[in-house]
Amino acid sequence: MNVSTRPSKNYKGNNTMKNLTVDIDQNSGFCFGVVYAIEMAEEILLEEGKLYCLGDIVHNDEEVHRLEKLGLQIINHKTLKELKNAKVLIRAHGEPPSTYKIALENQLDLIDASCPVVLKLQNRIKNAYDKSEKIYIYGKHGHAEVMGLIGQTNKEAIVFQSLEELDLNSLPASISLYSQTTKSTDNFYKIIDKLKENGIEVNANDTICRQVSNRDKELKKFASQYEKIIFVSGTKSSNGKVLYNICKQQNENTYFVSNKEQVQEEWFDPNDRVGVCGATSTPMWLMEEVQKRILTF
Repeated sequence: MNVSTRPSKNYKGNNTMKNLTVDIDQNSGFCFGVVYAIEMAEEILLEEGKLYCLGDIVHNDEEVHRLEKLGLQIINHKTLKELKNAKVLIRAHGEPPSTYKIALENQLDLIDASCPVVLKLQNRIKNAYDKSEKIYIYGKHGHAEVMGLIGQTNKEAIVFQSLEELDLNSLPASISLYSQTTKSTDNFYKIIDKLKENGIEVNANDTICRQVSNRDKELKKFASQYEKIIFVSGTKSSNGKVLYNICKQQNENTYFVSNKEQVQEEWFDPNDRVGVCGATSTPMWLMEEVQKRILTF
């Protein structure tokens, strides 16, 4: 099994200094969509030694650097337009129709690793757009997944990160509401309720990925079981920022790190029980490295 997605066994290490116990949260780490994309990339890289990827394959610099050493080359949409006769990976976030059009024109071989949950959402939005429905998307402005979603509507869909961005009095009487797949389920249904309270007919489409949305509940339980929590995530991960704050609210002794070098010995007291967890974009091997460093203190 490849190094990025292999399962890890928790273990308790008693050293001679601080006598720390360190466990890794088994529910943390890559969601299945990211696992699928990385395994596809690794397979091609091992066979051919080179592969282009449109955008960061995952929002974690350490994992991106690991794959770059195998031959992965990250490109942007501007570079894609200039690329000819090459193999390009579409990451789990998905892409708008314009990307596939460029690939066809430039004779690019697309390796489509779009997450099935994202593809399902894209199809539902496209069908709604074809029916001339008023489409609103609860999501992060500029996020790769969201760009793929609004691309299904010729960029006509309205994207909002909070209800405060919308003038409820000027909304259409009836709307079709969708959500970025990694958003909070609780917040999505609160938005639905608020819209209905304001007399708006809402055709709500819940396509939120439960593997991701349930992480907050799992992390609350995990963070409450330890004296110290080390949350491992890339700084680009919006999911990581959200989950870190959830851990911090549950356990004030929560620390954010992106690699093992950032872990500080002074954070820990003798006999501490330490929990290591991470975002849906955090590889298991990185959490294992953090665990091993802590056990040297």
